Parts: sequence; structure tokens; C-alpha cells
Amino acid sequence: MLDADKEENRVSVIDIREAVGVFDKFEDLQQAFYDLRMVGIHHSDISLLGDEKVLEEKLGKTFWRATELEDDPQAPRAHFVSEEAMGELEGAIAGGFFFVGSYIAMLAMLTPASTLAASIAAIAIGGTPSAVIGTLLARRVDKHHRDYYANQIKHGGILLWVRVRDKEREELAVKIMKGHSGHDVHVHSWST
Repeated sequence: MLDADKEENRVSVIDIREAVGVFDKFEDLQQAFYDLRMVGIHHSDISLLGDEKVLEEKLGKTFWRATELEDDPQAPRAHFVSEEAMGELEGAIAGGFFFVGSYIAMLAMLTPASTLAASIAAIAIGGTPSAVIGTLLARRVDKHHRDYYANQIKHGGILLWVRVRDKEREELAVKIMKGHSGHDVHVHSWST
């Protein structure tokens, strides 16, 4: 490997302890996330394993197991996205497309000669195809989100890392993760 490649793949670790655990179900992971947030752990201190494309780009592995990556500082990280946030995103995509289509149709009909009924029909006709496109895109986003978690589970579980800045938060994080069916929960002396 060239020195430039080594430099590019170097990961900095920091001297803050980090709890890590593996979850077999998204619902358990989500509950653990909510409880971690409720006890004051900031969302930026909580991360998940990156998606498979990023893993392959960064690690060059086509097959991996969660247990192989839980203590690997090279493992790419991602932020947690809740089901509620995904629902809001899907609604925004579908609604945004409906709004844009309706707005364009409405502008086309805003003439002194147009009637209210013609304007309403134009909005419905212009907005409906756009809403369909938006809904299809929203479903694609949702499928990607679900596939991400299914792929993690297929490879041994969903990894969750939590930076813990003191002993009290460390104990809370471990207790919460174990309490929501997290397994192989432990703490290492560094984080990325």
C-alpha cells in the first residue's frame, strides 16, 4: 500500500471511553436510543455502523460480522435515524412534490379568465402526478432505510456505539443497552 493510501485510511481516535453493543432487532435499538437520549446523552455521541457501500469502500471487505467491527476504529460510522424521522422525511418528499406540481398548475391558471373550478381542477391535475412521483421516491427512501437495518442484522446485528464522558454515563449506557436486549455490550477506552 502506498504511503498516501495509508494516510488517507488513517483514523483518529480520541481518549473518551465508548460503550458498544449489538442489537438483533431495530425496535430494541430504537428504544435504547430513546432511553440514552432521555438520560442526557447527546445524539452526536451515539453512532451506528455505516452502510455496506461505505464499509466496502473503507474496509474492502465484502463479508463482515458485527463482532469483527465493534472494536475496529476503521469501521465507518453513521447517525441513528428514527422511524418518526423517516416518516417525516417521506411526508416531506411526497408533500413537496404535490405542492410544486400544484403550484405550477395554479400559476398557469391564474388569469382573469380562469374560474375557481378550473383553478382547483388544475391544482388537482398538476399535483396528483407530482404526488405519485413523491410517494414513489419516499417509498424508495423507506426501503433503503429498512434494507440498511436488515443487512446489519444479517451480518450479526446492529452495532451501536455511545461515547461516555464519565463513569456515571458509562454505567447508564451499558445498563440501558443491556436492558434493551443489547448483547456483547462492553466499553473500550477510546472512541472515534
